[in-house]
Amino acid sequence: MARCITVGAAQLGPIARDESRAKVVERLIAHLREAKRRGCDLVVFPELALTTFFPRWFMTDAAEIDAWFETTMPGPDTRPLFDEAKRLGLAFKLGYAELVEEEGRRRHFNTAILVDKSGAIVGKYRKMHIPDDPRFYEKFYFTPGDLGFRSWPTDKACLGTLICWDQWYPEAARLTALKGAEILFYPTAIGWHPEEKDEVGAAQYQAWETIQRSHAVANGCFVVANNRTGFEPDPASDGGIEFWGQSFIAAPDGHIIHKAPQDEECVFVEELDLGAVSTMRHGWPFFRDRRIDAYEHLTRRFIDSEEGGL
Repeated sequence: MARCITVGAAQLGPIARDESRAKVVERLIAHLREAKRRGCDLVVFPELALTTFFPRWFMTDAAEIDAWFETTMPGPDTRPLFDEAKRLGLAFKLGYAELVEEEGRRRHFNTAILVDKSGAIVGKYRKMHIPDDPRFYEKFYFTPGDLGFRSWPTDKACLGTLICWDQWYPEAARLTALKGAEILFYPTAIGWHPEEKDEVGAAQYQAWETIQRSHAVANGCFVVANNRTGFEPDPASDGGIEFWGQSFIAAPDGHIIHKAPQDEECVFVEELDLGAVSTMRHGWPFFRDRRIDAYEHLTRRFIDSEEGGL
């Protein structure tokens, strides 16, 4: 008997800087309802799905920064999302900015949670790899994750979550898959600087898609990468980010099952046959043939060219 899960991936359009959490949650709820109508078991929302992508500009006032973060989940603004998902009997993954205050310490994380169909949080992941690029000033805002790489068994599938910049690291995908993940989710907020799109835009997108399809092949699992779309301006300059959309699902052999448009907010739904995971891992047994006795240098920042030579 086939073992399947029906996954919905939400691709969000621009979120205005002054758009309230409550308004954003209304948009997320609409995607939940549409996904449920189409027989979905699980909906995944993009990175930092409750707010505009605020790391694209610098803020110096601590209170202004904290206002973008959630201290409790669910909180007053997000409770309706949890309540509606419970009413629908639908699980979801949500990316958000998390402020943790404990033992006199205050830490800010880029976080994703897994919520089951009863409305209970059953898993949490904090982004491990933090970028620092123009208009992606995440090292200024976020502490690197402290929960390690995670995978959660559910009644439908074993699910692993990474976040955006994590998608460039094969180590992250491999470790999450080794913890049992049959599906790797990459909630994302990535796009072009409009002024360089004509020159390097196509190559940037192709690299992003290729690296994640390679994770599917190398680990024999499904990959679900869902992004934002549209333009969010930089309030501190004439610039901004044009998110490139094109969210997709890749099969364990790397082929694209579904790709969303570049410029449309939507939720797309696909049934995934998890038998393809065991078939791929049996036919191409990459896990079996790893040389774990030879990988000790992976824990080092650099390796002397003379070490381990022929």
